[in-house]
Amino acid sequence: MQASNKPKRRFKMPSAFTILFFIIILVAVLTWIIPAGSYSTDKAGNIIAHTYKSVTSDPQGIWDVFMAPVFGMVGNDKTEGAISVSLFILVIGGFLGVVNKTRALDDGISSIVSRYKGKEKALIPLLMILFAIGGSTYGMAEETIAFYPLLIPVMMGVGFDSLVAVAIVLVGSQVGCLASTVNPFATGVASQTLNISPGDGLFSRLLLLIILVVVSIWYVYHYASVIEKDPTKSLVYNQRQEDNKRFSIEERTDSNEKMSGRQRAVIWLFALTFVIMIVGLIPWDSINENFTFFNSFTKWFTAIPFLGNLVGSDMAPFGTWYFSEITMLFLLMSVIIMFVFRMKEKDFIDAFMKGMAEFLSVAIIVAVARGIQVVMNDGMITDTVLHWGEVGLKSLSQSVFIIITYIFYIPMSFLIPSTSGLAAATMGIIGPMGKFAGVDSSLVVTAYQAASGWVNLITPTSGVVMGALAIAHVNINIWWKWMFKLMIYIFLITAVFLGVAAIL
Repeated sequence: MQASNKPKRRFKMPSAFTILFFIIILVAVLTWIIPAGSYSTDKAGNIIAHTYKSVTSDPQGIWDVFMAPVFGMVGNDKTEGAISVSLFILVIGGFLGVVNKTRALDDGISSIVSRYKGKEKALIPLLMILFAIGGSTYGMAEETIAFYPLLIPVMMGVGFDSLVAVAIVLVGSQVGCLASTVNPFATGVASQTLNISPGDGLFSRLLLLIILVVVSIWYVYHYASVIEKDPTKSLVYNQRQEDNKRFSIEERTDSNEKMSGRQRAVIWLFALTFVIMIVGLIPWDSINENFTFFNSFTKWFTAIPFLGNLVGSDMAPFGTWYFSEITMLFLLMSVIIMFVFRMKEKDFIDAFMKGMAEFLSVAIIVAVARGIQVVMNDGMITDTVLHWGEVGLKSLSQSVFIIITYIFYIPMSFLIPSTSGLAAATMGIIGPMGKFAGVDSSLVVTAYQAASGWVNLITPTSGVVMGALAIAHVNINIWWKWMFKLMIYIFLITAVFLGVAAIL
């Protein structure tokens, strides 16, 4: 018999949409099996411990399964919709589209590389800090792909290797995502699901960010120093000659373009936008009840005749902002950037719509993931699962609970690669469980995004990871070998940090 020449079909991981929809179906089946129940709640809607009682079951059918993503977006009487966070994701996508149209970020990094010509080793901490800030504030990930062809020849030209260049960008940005401060796609979605401000726990997450960025910089810098002294220590030394041909050293002079004055203005406006967002989200009165400056100033300003009405008499003071306000902020700053850069109206609309289109899938994923919570709530099994958690958590300390939560989210991050989808799908259960264990909701958010960020440093299901390695011609097994120690350091530091933070 002649052997078949048909190629073997390789298993391909389904998309986040498919995974989430199958989970909705699974949860719908569970509503036929798990007993229904409910907790009593206070006026703010918070669950009151030890008030669980059984209720009549309401198993979910095919109609309910397909209605779940719809209610996941617009909400119903039992579940708040994701429309506010989805709209924010679309608007920030438009904002980034406008900023990218100006090429201010790309040319800004290029000008830094050009300025540090001859001192390339100093670029390691500087660029890693910049990429970490991008990851921590707006989830910088896919946007980094453009920087690898620029940095690889620069780093190789001064005696390092392609791994150093990949690490500067990939580790820098993803450690930033891991310790997100106000990242809308991680911190924002998770916080909105738990009905808390993204500013809650900000200072704790900022401290974690500083610690992990310092450790990551030391790790990359140490490796760069070792192979600078002895190139044979490089994990990709055997392909050094091939890499020298692939990445012509002369081509690194392409980064000599200077930024224009308008681009510099865009950079300042870009940074100012995130500063305003952070100041607006921080709950100042909960930090210090005597700090009423922003409330008093806003009340005084809006009372000024004509000027107050011109700006807006319903303006919300800093410290009380939520998704509606920060969505407005990014829309406003997009328009300001258009005028400052003197962008044509057509170019602005095209860039804004293109940016929104690139984030459309993320916005829809949030709604589909929220559909899981819709089915659980409508099927009356959410409180039953929480009751099981309440019973099981009696013997666990706060530190043990938060570390277990962190570990739980690691395999979940492989299963649901979308950080937004993972938050929307699970926070409705894990957050309230944290309250039973005496753990603040903001710390649960930190544990979730730390686990997701940890996984996204190495997962082969990440287009960012695989794209970076493909550009650098680095095998993923080599990347895993290089990252092994750093992954252990990050895991242990984060676990200890969470454990200590839970009892403070």
